[in-house]
Amino acid sequence: MTLLVTGGAGFIGSAVIRAAIARGTRVVNIDSLTYASCLENLASVQDNSLYTFVKADIRDTVALAQVFETHIPTAVMHLAAESHVDRSIDGPNVFVETNVTGTFNLLEASRAHWVSQGKPSAFRFLHVSTDEVFGSLGANGKFSETTPYAPRSPYSATKAASDHLVRAWGETYGLPVLLTNCSNNYGPNHFPEKLIPVVIISALAGTDIPVYGTGQNIRDWLFVADHADALLTVLDAGEVNRSYNIGGDNEVRNIDLVKTICALLDEKRPKDTPYADQITFVTDRPGHDERYAIDASRIATELGWRPSVTLQEGLEKTVQWYLENEGWWRALLARDGVGARLGTIAPQKRQI
Repeated sequence: MTLLVTGGAGFIGSAVIRAAIARGTRVVNIDSLTYASCLENLASVQDNSLYTFVKADIRDTVALAQVFETHIPTAVMHLAAESHVDRSIDGPNVFVETNVTGTFNLLEASRAHWVSQGKPSAFRFLHVSTDEVFGSLGANGKFSETTPYAPRSPYSATKAASDHLVRAWGETYGLPVLLTNCSNNYGPNHFPEKLIPVVIISALAGTDIPVYGTGQNIRDWLFVADHADALLTVLDAGEVNRSYNIGGDNEVRNIDLVKTICALLDEKRPKDTPYADQITFVTDRPGHDERYAIDASRIATELGWRPSVTLQEGLEKTVQWYLENEGWWRALLARDGVGARLGTIAPQKRQI
């Protein structure tokens, strides 16, 4: 098997690649190396004979065709995407170009390759998406695979569009597609503009720990290694033209998550005052979804997959990793937009 992974230098993509190679799978990683990419995430496999890296952009049709012709993949896992909601509010155009047009290009390249190989039944195109396409939940209920789409940000709207394209290519052209929609990921190597790394890094710097609104928004948190395992399970055993929701079964309010991280830092790197004293409530994000929650019963029932890491376990591993890998995250702080308050009319720079 040769697995082509798009966006493999990103947070989730690199976790997938490490897991796939550990299972003996040959992997070709194509990544355009945007601001959120980090090849250091793949240092443990970069010299492995099963791993190949190609710098390529899914917006480049010629480059995509060459990758397929050269490496002849038997499966594609599509993770390449612009994914930061705040950035999508400030600059939605690149989200349309990458998440919509880029997915279209990849589907067409995959279809041409699949046809040229005689339409092998074993070929798979797995599209990795988000629970944000379903919109915002109230106090009750969970997102299932049949929940109507109701995206509320430029990011989630472009991911919803890409989901629809994938389903259409499966129905119209018979391309063997699979879809997954996951809850919020976290863990080691998480890019430092996302919530959990921001909390850890701000706490260590002694600066304000920003919490949007009043911190009442609820998310279901999924440890990234669990997500990688779920994706490989779907790729291996999922039913063609079927979607699978992947969740961590770890719902928590943002403010409670932040306080838990602060408590872990109090234990692991104590100082004179509690880290929670640094929590500061800031102007909320426009269109901030109230609650996400995943019903992951389909993947559990049909494929036997369930998350293995509790939120407390995962947060402890994550905090410890950031404490031990300051060189990794500090090098990324200088990248464009990192450390700035994005998604508002007047961005404000955080001092870190």
